[in-house]
Amino acid sequence: MPLEAHRCPNGHLTIPGHPRCPECAEPQNGTVDLTDRTAEVVTWTTSTATPPGVRQPNHLAIVEFDVDGEPVRTIGQVTSGDEVEIGDEVRAVYAEELRNLDAGIRERESQDWDGYQFEPLK
Repeated sequence: MPLEAHRCPNGHLTIPGHPRCPECAEPQNGTVDLTDRTAEVVTWTTSTATPPGVRQPNHLAIVEFDVDGEPVRTIGQVTSGDEVEIGDEVRAVYAEELRNLDAGIRERESQDWDGYQFEPLK
């Protein structure tokens, strides 16, 4: 599963995708794979009051990718909060489970909790 940004005909990018671009209202009609790109940490925080099954503390960052001069931001877990600072370069790392599925109130099979975390490149 790639980490994808969605693009409209005018080159605007969003994560997640939308039926219409939030900037120009054109239909989004393409994607850009960000999986092998690096991003910069814009800001980060640590949550100590997490939902059931989510690691505690949970380090989160807003990161910005540059795609041919067009910025696109997303939020995600950081692999290690002790090692991240604003301006750090990070890469996306796939994680099969972003939380413990057995800790939720739903049946395990009814949930998909895979996705990407961000790993500092220090």
